Amino acid sequence: MLEIKNLHAEIDGKKILNGLTLTVADGEVAAIMGPNGSGKSTLSYVISGRAGYEVTEGEVLLDGVDLLQLDASERAAKGVFLAFQYPLEIPGVTTMTFLKASLNAQRKARGEAALSTPEFMKRVRAGADKLGVAQDMLRRALNVGFSGGEKKRMEILQMALLEPKFAILDETDSGLDIDALRIVSEGVNALRSPHRGFLVITHYQRLLDYIVPDRVHVMSAGRIVKTGGKDLALELEKTGYAGYIGEAA
Repeated sequence: MLEIKNLHAEIDGKKILNGLTLTVADGEVAAIMGPNGSGKSTLSYVISGRAGYEVTEGEVLLDGVDLLQLDASERAAKGVFLAFQYPLEIPGVTTMTFLKASLNAQRKARGEAALSTPEFMKRVRAGADKLGVAQDMLRRALNVGFSGGEKKRMEILQMALLEPKFAILDETDSGLDIDALRIVSEGVNALRSPHRGFLVITHYQRLLDYIVPDRVHVMSAGRIVKTGGKDLALELEKTGYAGYIGEAA
């Protein structure tokens, strides 16, 4: 379970999160929606441990462990995974090298043996086939020259291999056409588990047609201002965020 209690955070002296409180239970898919500038991506960065964000108050607990006391690599070892809105390109590092190093680093942190090359290749190829990741992509530098949809599929492949405890999807639908959105969503849905939580950050209802949330939270001015079921996303699609912006002030 992820528990966020009265979280305040800033960057470069600008306050972004203002007493945010949120709980995501094991097995739950929670969606975060809200206007631009409401702090959605900042929330994902603070949970995952991105440098530059200062937490001035509050707690972020994963199964009772205080994530704020851990660096980003330690949080990843505890099972936190972040799929970026704009995945990074890493020239000079092949995708297969990156995947193998990431997976075996996680296994080592969990006290598990490194995978042999044949077993690793078997897992990667099976996951790639399900997500429509071409084999030639696996031999190229990570995300270099990939389309937006290819980058997102690659991140879902990483998530499938790492099997995180808690996954954050930061506007995964950004830049995806309908076919890519469907494939990526199927990859996410295949990972839904009673032992894994998801935080899905999005502007649009369309993603939630494919990844159906258990709870929808509206974020404005750095805090949660409304919580409801999946129908709340449909309401937002019709009415927009204007009413909630006023509520957050």
